[in-house]
Amino acid sequence: MGAKAVLFDMDGTVLDTLDDLANAVNHCLALYGLPQAGREKVRASLGNGAARLIAACLPEGSGPELAERVLADYKPWYAAHCAVETRPYPGIVPLMERLKAAGRKLAVVSNKPDGPVRELAERHFPGLLTAAVGEQKGVPRKPDPAAVLSAARLLDAAPGDCVYVGDSEVDLRTAENAGMPCVSVTWGFRTEEQLRAAGAKRLAHDAAELEKLLKEL
Repeated sequence: MGAKAVLFDMDGTVLDTLDDLANAVNHCLALYGLPQAGREKVRASLGNGAARLIAACLPEGSGPELAERVLADYKPWYAAHCAVETRPYPGIVPLMERLKAAGRKLAVVSNKPDGPVRELAERHFPGLLTAAVGEQKGVPRKPDPAAVLSAARLLDAAPGDCVYVGDSEVDLRTAENAGMPCVSVTWGFRTEEQLRAAGAKRLAHDAAELEKLLKEL
């Protein structure tokens, strides 16, 4: 049967959000006459929340005041345009359907702001998730385990009964801090080499391999 609950990261794990994120970043940089951030720059800067993303994509030497202004424009603009290009990765929705049919409880936990997380979860995974948790005021971002442990409680599952699935070093540290095994997917925002260097032991190259690994945990 495997673990009682499966908790997924969102960006780069179950949803390919890169184009919408890059478009949002560059729209807001353009408002200030700043150089555009390349797609790969945005990709490499994802995983630690919106504030870190904006700070990483600003020109070198930009101060915190500019970062705060750009972030203040980014959050509502991205929230209004978060579902233009975003799509589930191949095989993810059928996998979730099979997991739920087998009695697993499912959730998404992300460092993305909570509003877009909930909207995208409802749009792409209707009826499949027990919880969708994004960045919220007063709750530390991953790799702090607070959000993941909160989601586990919503699923009525102890940490040891959960598996966390992600695509980055942040997700690996999150699972470790929460006391959960982690499966790393290679189709997201980090390469297999980066994941292995970060300590990944279980890697899935497609949804079928992910399903097999989940059955073993």
